[in-house]
Amino acid sequence: MYEQMLIPYDGSKEAKRGATHGIALAAELGATVHGLYVIDLPGVPRAMALRDDEEDLREDYRDYGERELQALREIATDHGVGFESHMRTGSPSEEIVDFARSEEMDVVVMGSAYRGKVGNLLGGTTDRVVRSSTVPVITHRMSGED
Repeated sequence: MYEQMLIPYDGSKEAKRGATHGIALAAELGATVHGLYVIDLPGVPRAMALRDDEEDLREDYRDYGERELQALREIATDHGVGFESHMRTGSPSEEIVDFARSEEMDVVVMGSAYRGKVGNLLGGTTDRVVRSSTVPVITHRMSGED
């Protein structure tokens, strides 16, 4: 059913919840997990004088992403699940949808934060992925108590 599973991961509480669920599912199905960290630099100035600062910021994000993907790899390994890590730069929802499609993932598994009534109207990354992905998406929404 699901042989290639994409788990977008940024180390957040909701991402950890989704990853835990996804890795447990992958272990049951014998699927390979593809961890994806998306470097998102919203609002970074593009002025020539600030280019060096932007590159330092990108490097910090890259280092953070590598650490988080390594942590995800360790969870997968503990569950006997094959793991591949990937990193992209751009809008998280767009990159997740594009990766899932272009790399022929069978399913995307994501956690989703509790946002209350107003937050549900505005949506977040998970909501945008669900609305725009042609690949099935499994979500694990956190409750208000989480």
